[in-house]
Amino acid sequence: MAFLIRTIDITASGREIVRDREVGKPELITGRAAESDIHLADLAVEQRHVRLADAGGGMLMAESLGGLEFGLNGRSVKDGTIDPNVGAEISVGSARLAISREGDGPVQIIIKQVEKDEAASDALSSFALAAALPSKRTMAWGFTIAILGLLLAVPIVTNLASTPPENDPMDKDVVGATKFDAAWISGGMSVEHAHLEDNCEACHATPFVSVQDETCLSCHEELGLGDHAEMPRLREGMAPLSTGDAIQWSIAETLGKEGPLGCVSCHSEHEGPVDLAAEEHQFWDQQFCSDCHDDLDARLTDVSFGNATDFGDKHPQFRPLIYTAHFSDKPVRVSLDTEPVEMSGLKFTHDEHMDEQGGVARMAISLSQYGAPLECSDCHSEWSDAERDMMRKGGLTDAAVETLGNVKWSQADLKSLKQSGLSKRRVEDLGDYKPVVMEDSCESCHSLVFDRAGPGFRTLRHGNIDDLMADLATMNRGPRGDIVSGRGRPGQFARGGRYYSNFGRPMGLYIAINRALERDGVCGECHIPTMTDGRRDLTPVNLPNRFLMHGAFYHSAHEEDAAGKPLECTECHATSTSNEATDLLIPDLESCRDCHLGETAAKTDEIVPSTCAMCHGYHTPTSPWRPKDHPDMPGNGANDNVAAILSSLRR
Repeated sequence: MAFLIRTIDITASGREIVRDREVGKPELITGRAAESDIHLADLAVEQRHVRLADAGGGMLMAESLGGLEFGLNGRSVKDGTIDPNVGAEISVGSARLAISREGDGPVQIIIKQVEKDEAASDALSSFALAAALPSKRTMAWGFTIAILGLLLAVPIVTNLASTPPENDPMDKDVVGATKFDAAWISGGMSVEHAHLEDNCEACHATPFVSVQDETCLSCHEELGLGDHAEMPRLREGMAPLSTGDAIQWSIAETLGKEGPLGCVSCHSEHEGPVDLAAEEHQFWDQQFCSDCHDDLDARLTDVSFGNATDFGDKHPQFRPLIYTAHFSDKPVRVSLDTEPVEMSGLKFTHDEHMDEQGGVARMAISLSQYGAPLECSDCHSEWSDAERDMMRKGGLTDAAVETLGNVKWSQADLKSLKQSGLSKRRVEDLGDYKPVVMEDSCESCHSLVFDRAGPGFRTLRHGNIDDLMADLATMNRGPRGDIVSGRGRPGQFARGGRYYSNFGRPMGLYIAINRALERDGVCGECHIPTMTDGRRDLTPVNLPNRFLMHGAFYHSAHEEDAAGKPLECTECHATSTSNEATDLLIPDLESCRDCHLGETAAKTDEIVPSTCAMCHGYHTPTSPWRPKDHPDMPGNGANDNVAAILSSLRR
């Protein structure tokens, strides 16, 4: 079919330019695409909008190709039939296609852009909203002044004229004094800081200055978080910056930011409700640590620990914190490569207590408390999540504290438990397991009974020599020998009478105390006797709750191996071969590598890829464990005799 396409364009002066071209094709494509037969440069037109094809009998078929409608004789349609002899008009965007044919000639398609009806526009303009409003320029200046006044001047004035509320990490309902500061928020707050959304001054202490470390620490030090190291040492040990990073940080520091070691360089706020410590953040990547620790000793020559980049390939041996000598003032960190010995002050051996065929096992079977050979859980019990929550929240009564177990809390801990709760660091220091308490775990076999009182028995108080002497003193109230024989007291003052007092030598008490503190005495069964100021005493007991103070290890996460098989305590702790009280049953590095390798290791049924952050935190919530001071025996120097001991008991 032959088509005559006539395009009429109108110049700026109103002159028409007519261009004709003939096309012999069975169909024509109208659209915005450059290859279209009828090209319309109009964004309202699809790439391939309308197809005109021979429908037979001299008729044309018009149909939409992209799904959008087009105009046909004033109606919006997606397809239609056109008789060129009668004529028709197709509207596509701002173009009008007039279709006609004269006699047996080709089908004519006249393309013309729609002219704006100025008269109609003028008639309708009086009804437009713009007729009742100020000019665009006036409104632009008005809105600019309003924005500057409300969103800049008001926040600045109210901030400078008011006193910001004091930061309190425990009070999450504080509202800031600055007005309209929400307009300055660049994004949503993180999960941890969501309660600060209405208190910008909590972090932005100085207007137009980046958040400073001092402001962060005003809350987070109280929450038990510390810094990785002192800032001068952090700067000295940090890996060198690239040239581009150094230039960027130089500019940032000029504008008040505290450099690449500042809090906000890692903890970026206003990025939505994300967890600032979640795994998707950069500081969970192994490289975050290895950038500095790969060759740290080259920059910090006085560090006592080795370099580390990957747990499977390059990691120093574990160095638990233990007492290597009796009466030491503080524990020391010792590498497991040196096969250290632990001086706990006890004579306990694991193999004797864990031997299922031994005498301890037979005794345990005979006791209703056990009914079977001893297991690890008979002495070692874990802190539950509920108990940890109780300790962190605080506000506990005396009865609630007792439910945490027979733990000898310090006065500072008791005060915290009853008020605001223990810090996260202190709860971590308690370790996974509760302290082993003699009365709960040992007394069923190692009895402390020393006297009968009516139908029951009396037991010695454990843990303090003064209490031991006071309890044994009550045994010394039986009849003593008469000072002079053959003479008696008159009246009711006599043995068996209403009034009676022992006048004999109090040797029984002295003998009982010495026997109890001897190597084969009731205390010597488990403790190591010693002498203090010439008197019998016991070596202080040092049993830490945690040994690896700079790494987080959770026994609850190791109840099963990577394949889901239950793990026994003895698979990591060699209790069956531990025949010395000085044995340190901490698994070494190679033992952990049986299951844990570095971040890039392939995960299998036996191997767990492990990043640095699996065990370590940048702000490690731990502190060196320090035992309670051993209570000193009352000292009397050269006057160490029975009278002096009795005098100390009276005091």
